[in-house]
Amino acid sequence: MPSTTPAEVRTIPAGGGTAPPGGHSLRLDIQGLRAVAVTLVVLSHAGVSQVSGGYVGVDVFFVISGFLITSLLLRELATTGRLSVRTFYARRALRLLPASSLVIAVTLAGSWLFLSKARLAEYAGDALGSALYAVNFRLAAAGTDYLAQNGPPSPFQHFWSLAVEEQFYLVWPLLLLLSWRAARGRRRPIALVLGALCVGSFVVSVLVTNSSAPWAYFGSPTRGWELGAGALVALATARLERLPAALAVPLTWLGLTCVALAAVWYDDETPFPGYHALLPVLGAALVLAGGCAPASHGAGWLLGRRPMVWLGGLSYGWYLWHWPLLVVAPVALGLTDGTAGVPLALGLCAVALGLAWLTLRLVENPVRFHRAFRGRPNRALALGVGLSAGATVLALTAAGGGARGWVAGRWSAS
Repeated sequence: MPSTTPAEVRTIPAGGGTAPPGGHSLRLDIQGLRAVAVTLVVLSHAGVSQVSGGYVGVDVFFVISGFLITSLLLRELATTGRLSVRTFYARRALRLLPASSLVIAVTLAGSWLFLSKARLAEYAGDALGSALYAVNFRLAAAGTDYLAQNGPPSPFQHFWSLAVEEQFYLVWPLLLLLSWRAARGRRRPIALVLGALCVGSFVVSVLVTNSSAPWAYFGSPTRGWELGAGALVALATARLERLPAALAVPLTWLGLTCVALAAVWYDDETPFPGYHALLPVLGAALVLAGGCAPASHGAGWLLGRRPMVWLGGLSYGWYLWHWPLLVVAPVALGLTDGTAGVPLALGLCAVALGLAWLTLRLVENPVRFHRAFRGRPNRALALGVGLSAGATVLALTAAGGGARGWVAGRWSAS
């Protein structure tokens, strides 16, 4: 899911927002689109049958992330002619790790208190993979069916999408910098290279979905084209800003409709991602593309409403908290089958939203905006390393056998 902030959304030139200092508009529609994406994921996980394909919200997040991160990097390259990779990773560390480390620690404690002791080493291995942003490979190797309803899932399973994003962030800034220098700042050659990579990733996604569904679902090579689609929109922003309203407005509504149709039409039996992922990815890209142009009656009219923007600002924390609550809380409440019905699940998701608000106010913002880290990327990176190391130590300790927790459980299932 996207790991960007409202301040970072502010850096994207577009019409229809509130013009802040610096000549850039605040893309409220992007915050609203994040709200749509996280709501679809949460309702799907809560068992709301009307949005059985709500898992496509993750694909929407991928497109948003690719768009925002690429826009930020392009702005830095265009302004300075260079790219501070260290500063980029420092921002990522401050944005992601305080909240994710907290959730990993609390979820580990909940797993130890309430879940099966026989699977504790397995859960600890998942926590370790989450702390290192590699849990998607662990789940794929185990052949995990993310959509299956016939077994108790890992409370850390949702970290797979964050791992995919971070693996993209590890490669994309360096690739973009090299492409920028080779193309001497011309965006068309960069777009051609990225487009070719996206086509290749999409083809791999279709082929692997047919042959090995877990690797298709969790693998970064099969998901890279979704982040790349957002990056392509970012590369075309200057042209998209000149779209006439008569074209931009229907593009945004068409895009939002595509996302909604995928959420309603798809279900647990839909082979995914493969070519089915085209619908939500195209939809998200259309919303972003059309929203670049000044228009007053596009989907931004809906997405930019205050409740949508507020919910979009909490999307990261809500995504982090909702899944472990849905997995651990029913067991803690003594439900015999360990699962929650829809009413209880929705209640737990509401609690998760409250936790997301508290986490934003008490953890994320105080750390991200603390003067000790402002303009000091080395300190931010040190904090990130420390948080990851702390989560790693907790995971190894919970495994009861140190490194044995990593090879136990899921790896043995592969």
